[in-house]
Amino acid sequence: MNKRTIYSLIAILILSCVYGYEYFLDKREKIEFVTVGKATKPETNTYFLPTSTTGHIIHHKGYSLSYNEEHEQAEWVAYELKKSHLSNSTFKRPYFEIDKAVTTGAASWKNYKNSGYDRGHLCPAADRKYTKQAHDETFLTSNISPQEHQFNAGIWNVLEQKTRYWARKYNGVYVVTGGVLRGRLRTIGAEQVSVPKQFYKVLIDNNKGKIKMIAFLIPHKKTNKPLYTFVVSVDEVEALTGIDFFPELDDAIEDKLEASNSYKGWRF
Repeated sequence: MNKRTIYSLIAILILSCVYGYEYFLDKREKIEFVTVGKATKPETNTYFLPTSTTGHIIHHKGYSLSYNEEHEQAEWVAYELKKSHLSNSTFKRPYFEIDKAVTTGAASWKNYKNSGYDRGHLCPAADRKYTKQAHDETFLTSNISPQEHQFNAGIWNVLEQKTRYWARKYNGVYVVTGGVLRGRLRTIGAEQVSVPKQFYKVLIDNNKGKIKMIAFLIPHKKTNKPLYTFVVSVDEVEALTGIDFFPELDDAIEDKLEASNSYKGWRF
């Protein structure tokens, strides 16, 4: 065997080791960040996660999500928004990154390019400005859904701001949000990311020993209607999505609160 052949074999061996190690690190990263099945996050304290229709629940530092591979986005994103989380910090806006924790493969941000839709955050970056890591984590592709700009910058932004207002006023709220991934939906990009026709946000407050809930269901389009006109019962959102939002609550309390579409107790 001549020297050239030996050097070639050594080079191939080194490259194999490098790629093998990178594969190992990638797999370990996924194992560390992915939890499949129903679970609770330590940060949620007494609050519990919704059920998952897909069984693919992922926990990041600042939020949890249930990924729907068929629609290439989260069916829900859930997190606690404490008063202490609210911050005026300013961080440089990072590039969107594919969420490596999605074992089925999260959709790429490239699907949104020239689609006419915004990369709409489900957990807003403004809700996670208490650290740079928490802020930057909201730019994972598992946390976005296609949104018309006038919707994203309009009524949806109004609801996000109102949620922060309630978090400050009530010393924290728990948030579950997502698009309604049911029925025939148009898609964008090579990976066929679904475009929801409606988006929802469900809030629960349990800081003063008296639980209250409020749910919003908003058509995915520009609107000038006031926010309170989109208040619905949690039951209505559950019927549309197939998700049980607060399964760990006492059944009597859950049934009563989820059937109500009243916004009494939530100052607008």
